[in-house]
Amino acid sequence: MADDTSLLIKRYASRRLYNTETSDYVTLEDIAGFIRNGREVRIIDLKSGDDLTRQYLLQIIAEHESKGENVLPINVLTDLVRSYQTSATSVVPQFLAMSFEMLRDGQSKVMENMGKMNPMVSMPGFEAMKTQQEAFMKALTGGIGGMGAMGTWPPRPNDKAEPTTSGEDLNEIKNQLADLQAKLAKMNK
Repeated sequence: MADDTSLLIKRYASRRLYNTETSDYVTLEDIAGFIRNGREVRIIDLKSGDDLTRQYLLQIIAEHESKGENVLPINVLTDLVRSYQTSATSVVPQFLAMSFEMLRDGQSKVMENMGKMNPMVSMPGFEAMKTQQEAFMKALTGGIGGMGAMGTWPPRPNDKAEPTTSGEDLNEIKNQLADLQAKLAKMNK
């Protein structure tokens, strides 16, 4: 967190926070805004040189939580408090960091695909997977007599099963299954 691109905030003895980039005083809400905009922030005590970043970040979170902007569920907060009294304290920070990183990565991937009509379509091998899935479902439902009259699976006893594939479709499915089995056999060798 303390790299060269971090925004350095100095805390004076009067507890005022000084932005060293813009040479002006800032509030906790200003610091929260910097962070929301993607900046890394480092807050140090001017006199002692102590890093106060964690303390101020916790204070920002506490203020947002007290205003009703509840992000952290009570059970998570309770578990965090408990973790300070157990040997789990060595695991908790790593777990939380990894969880938030996964969340952030997942969120950015969703946002990248948001503009596309169907994000799944852009996945490599999607069409082949879709074709194989359709063939499998045809084989599954056609080979056992199809879906029930109301579209349920398995068919209810009073439902009349209707064949869903023709003989030609069945032969095509058999050929696709044979191809898949051959490919799997090659992969296992």
